[in-house]
Amino acid sequence: MPSLHSLLIARAPRSVERDTITLELDDGRILDVQRVRDPRAKRLKLSIDERGARLTLPMRASLVAGDRFLQQHRDWLAAQITRHAPDDGDDTLVPGRTDRLPLRGEYLPLQWHEGRYARIERVGDALHMHTTSRTSAASLQRTLRAFYEAQARADIGRWLPGYLAGLPRAPRQIRLKTMSSQWGSLAPDGTLALDLALVLGRPSAFEYVLVHELCHLLQANHSPAFWQEVEARFPAWRDERAYFHAEGRRLKARLHRLLATP
Repeated sequence: MPSLHSLLIARAPRSVERDTITLELDDGRILDVQRVRDPRAKRLKLSIDERGARLTLPMRASLVAGDRFLQQHRDWLAAQITRHAPDDGDDTLVPGRTDRLPLRGEYLPLQWHEGRYARIERVGDALHMHTTSRTSAASLQRTLRAFYEAQARADIGRWLPGYLAGLPRAPRQIRLKTMSSQWGSLAPDGTLALDLALVLGRPSAFEYVLVHELCHLLQANHSPAFWQEVEARFPAWRDERAYFHAEGRRLKARLHRLLATP
């Protein structure tokens, strides 16, 4: 039985350890892989998103085991790298040089102007960015983020009233944020979070995610009853889910590149 002394003096929890290793793929590409030793991890895991490749190890796993696991999944990793590669330009925000921006499933031409402060507006089928000589890269990214948030809230504002009648209550609030894997979530207090990258994709996909999360106000699970609620409100949900399987990672990577601070 543990002594009172050992109970009172608890061992400090181990923190997450990170480093970076390189891996040469069969086609000669050199890939940086973030290696993370996480006390919460239960098993070895290899993942990739817009931030790059990540190898997660439990505390008990050896580095040799991690390297072996990485080598065993080289082909999968190479395929995922190809899948996540940009296919439509650099998607970075460079003052005076970036000439288009993604919005609602298409690219709109971007024109640059001098102004009194940084702002972006849509006029017809074109976007106009106004800047000053003192506008920093971080300020440009904040301006673009604010523009995307305003566009996303305008879309939500058009769709939401049509779905509220059949719900027990409205969402407590709606937050827009960047999400690494999810597209939306509903907190126990009724706060609905949506990925800002949704406004870059086709509007029907964005609307589907909104409906999906609203249906969690009726069914806090993914049971057959939940999907019946989704089906009743958005019969084409399968098409939108397929769209996310094909394009989802690209949308997230696109937003990450545009809003990443150099």
